[in-house]
Amino acid sequence: MRFALFVAALLFVIPAFAPANAQGIEQTKGDFEDKFRQLDEVLPTPNVYRNASGAPGHEYWQQQVDYSIAAELDESRRRLTARATIRYTNNSPDALPWLWMQLDQNIFRTDSMAELTDAFGGPGRRGPKVSLGTATEPTKLSMEELRRQQAMADNTYGYDIDAVRDMAGADLPHTIVGTLMRIDLPAPLAPGESTEFTIEWAFNIVEEDAVSARSGYEHFPDDPRKGGNDIFLLAQWFPRMVAYSDYEGWHNKEFLGRGEFTLEFGDYEVAMTVPDDHIVASTGVLQNPEAVLTATQRQRIEAAKNADAPMFIVTPEEAAAAERGNPRGTKTWQFSATNVRDFAWASSRKFMWDAQGHKQPGAQHETVLAMSFWPKEGGDLWRKYSTAAVVHTMKVYSRFSFDYPYPTAQSVNGPVGGMEYPMITFNGPRTILNKDGSRTYSQATKVGLIGVVIHEIGHIYFPMTVNSDERQWTWMDEGLNSFLDSVAGYEWDPDMPWTRSLPRDLVSYMVSSQQEPIMTQSDSVTNLGANAYGKPSAAYHILRDTVIGRERFDFALKEYARRWKFKRPTPADFFRTIEEASGTDLDWFWRGWFYTTDHVDIALDSIYSLQIDTANPDIDLPRRRAESDAEPEAIGNTLNRQQRLPIWVLENRGVTDFYDANDEFTVTPKDRKKYTGFLDGLDPWERRVFDRAVKEDANYYVLNFANKGGLVMPIILGLTFKDGSTQKLNIPAEIWRRNAREVAKLLVFPKGKELVQVVVDPDWETADADIENNYYPRRIIPSRIEAFKDEASKSRVRRDLMGEAAGAEPDGRK
Repeated sequence: MRFALFVAALLFVIPAFAPANAQGIEQTKGDFEDKFRQLDEVLPTPNVYRNASGAPGHEYWQQQVDYSIAAELDESRRRLTARATIRYTNNSPDALPWLWMQLDQNIFRTDSMAELTDAFGGPGRRGPKVSLGTATEPTKLSMEELRRQQAMADNTYGYDIDAVRDMAGADLPHTIVGTLMRIDLPAPLAPGESTEFTIEWAFNIVEEDAVSARSGYEHFPDDPRKGGNDIFLLAQWFPRMVAYSDYEGWHNKEFLGRGEFTLEFGDYEVAMTVPDDHIVASTGVLQNPEAVLTATQRQRIEAAKNADAPMFIVTPEEAAAAERGNPRGTKTWQFSATNVRDFAWASSRKFMWDAQGHKQPGAQHETVLAMSFWPKEGGDLWRKYSTAAVVHTMKVYSRFSFDYPYPTAQSVNGPVGGMEYPMITFNGPRTILNKDGSRTYSQATKVGLIGVVIHEIGHIYFPMTVNSDERQWTWMDEGLNSFLDSVAGYEWDPDMPWTRSLPRDLVSYMVSSQQEPIMTQSDSVTNLGANAYGKPSAAYHILRDTVIGRERFDFALKEYARRWKFKRPTPADFFRTIEEASGTDLDWFWRGWFYTTDHVDIALDSIYSLQIDTANPDIDLPRRRAESDAEPEAIGNTLNRQQRLPIWVLENRGVTDFYDANDEFTVTPKDRKKYTGFLDGLDPWERRVFDRAVKEDANYYVLNFANKGGLVMPIILGLTFKDGSTQKLNIPAEIWRRNAREVAKLLVFPKGKELVQVVVDPDWETADADIENNYYPRRIIPSRIEAFKDEASKSRVRRDLMGEAAGAEPDGRK
């Protein structure tokens, strides 16, 4: 196609690309949607606590809660008994007439809200393990679900609160509301004041394999010790203060199992009394190593601080000996932790233990002791990869945030698949025991262990340090952490099959009927893995690699982490910080990715190839004749010629005239005069522009795009030219600002640079759902055919019950 240049303007004669009504007028009224409007009406108004730049305000505050706890583990009864003194400091501007505590173990009570509202077969905690039947098909209940029901029936779970007293020993009135407890104070706690009280409690520890929890015990009946052995993972094990914030007040939302926790920072002194042959891994730093470790083990710890590779603190041989023995009494392990928002620990005689120092010069903790604890079931998989993955995680995450903020970083193997706490994580993958006694593992298990260790250690940065609210906004830590663990994973080994976190991994979810907005509260999300982990991770990859660029995105993320280290950010703080630090207005991105269920599907519908008209009839008209001649001949004329039918004008010469030798493209004096007049009418600058355009004779292309998925995104083009060269072009998302449904783009290339193919999103950067409409010209879609054999009906009326009853063995022939 060609286009003409008119006087005083470069106007292209091309088809209308905007939606139009019957009169050809562009449609706007009633169908216009501004996907680039600001989020001001959605985000909270900035204030003295959180300012418009996304940083903490000059009057930002948060509460402080310090704990001193003594706990005793009764291994035979699998019961924990404890007492705590809690000091609560009110840094808010509000007087507090009461305090709220979290009683997370109460989720395992049969009358808990979580238990009573767990829908059968739905997207709840046990959805995949059950299947509702029909009138003709039985309802299916997994063995795991039956086991859980029996465990709940055979045991009494939840907290036994034995006492809540002030420091003078007087009882404090308290009211238990599900997984929460209100403590009424004698007088309101004024701003800037502190109060102390004691609480005594006990609970039966759940068997994690049976009940499915974030903590619990795992039993090993086949261990050489009579009666077997256990691993205890203790988390959500003490009544913890509910967060009180400037944006919500008390965060007293019931614990339903999926939405995790938002907590206050504080200092901890914790003593755990356990069987004397147990090894304890814990949040904090061990305060009494002389009382619980041998001299050799203490020497190994010191040596490990400067080791180039993990060293055993408790060797496989020592762990094996402990597995076979019996305790002679108890030992008390004492740990201290400063400025942490939670506290967890693990205890077992089965643990091997290795350690390696991670150096971060100039940091508050210049040597971080990376450690792993695992039973023999972890095998070489854990010996090779766990502590190494801990160290790798700290190296990568610190680049994007801050130096690792604590003195230890631990990975513990147990029944919990993956869970994080300050300085300690619980991770599940293990080896498989073979009949010959060897232990092996699959590639998926290897990837699973490395991936879960990276992910859970990464959580010590987010949200254990950058203290977002997991109960309300799971994506704030899980999405960001999934993004960073994928970065760390590909830096570990790009050839390993990492999944779930890249844009291309989220296509099936984003086009599914189960998608909810990322901003959905965590307990209401159907597919938490895709919604809170994968989709936000994909969004950050797109921001980093496509929208903002790595340098500016990394700078902005690091600024967010620095600003909110040991503080409590909200989504608005995150959105505003990334925008301000990167220098990019991203409201369109947050709105589309986080507040809607739109997906990416940008189609390249057509391409017009254009060349400039010179306005010179002696050039343009012959060229137009050649273009007309190149068009397909009328099929009737073709068939007539094939039949050798006579042509009248060739057989009767007397009927010819001027038009038999000339056509509509014949140049006339009037045409030449018009051309001369056109040139004479141009201003000098217009003549220079026109002459240059004619001389250059560039290739012009108009590309027509349709936004079929609704989510506006940059249009990334892979261009292939006739000479074999290629080019990648990134058109910013703002091209959709006036029409979010369809848009046209003009591309200009020098003479000789002719397009032969254009592909939208050639490297699968944007989670485009339909890649086949990205190709122009359309490609032949590659696929496969797989032969299959029909299966025989399983209906009992079609079975040979006669033969089965007689014990007959059919030979398989009909």
